[in-house]
Amino acid sequence: MKLQAAVAGEKHEIEITRDGDRLFARVDDRNYELEASEPEPNVYLLKHEGKIFEVFVSPRKNANEPYNVRVGSAEIEITIADPKRLRGTAALADDASGKVEIKTAMPGKVVRILKAAGEPVEKGEGVMVVEAMKMQNEMKSPKDGIVTDIRVNEGDTVGAGDVLVVIE
Repeated sequence: MKLQAAVAGEKHEIEITRDGDRLFARVDDRNYELEASEPEPNVYLLKHEGKIFEVFVSPRKNANEPYNVRVGSAEIEITIADPKRLRGTAALADDASGKVEIKTAMPGKVVRILKAAGEPVEKGEGVMVVEAMKMQNEMKSPKDGIVTDIRVNEGDTVGAGDVLVVIE
């Protein structure tokens, strides 16, 4: 998964891949091999070269807000954008016209489909649940519209960036 992050006005290229229990992260030209776990919601433990880092990510109220991240005593504001999308996440969330494709951020398994093709959906309403890294993530609609296409079935395995649902 390739992402772009902005921290204190500086932009960084990030690439994350997973191989079993190992997580590989490349931030600009630096490479990291980590073990990662989420012992409770919004709290992550990252183990790197024998050191364990506790990371707390504050929940966002809306997609326009940056993430507030605390590592030890350091607090960082981070804005994340997926370059696979034509626009940043903030612009996408506010777009009220056209079609929107809901994609997976990482490989996983479709656990539940909450809406059927042809059903109306409101912005922020759950459309599907995908399990990734032993966590269930509800995929939510970024706009009001109609579910026009569901491209997966319950139980399907999906890859990072796969289109799950189309909303118009």
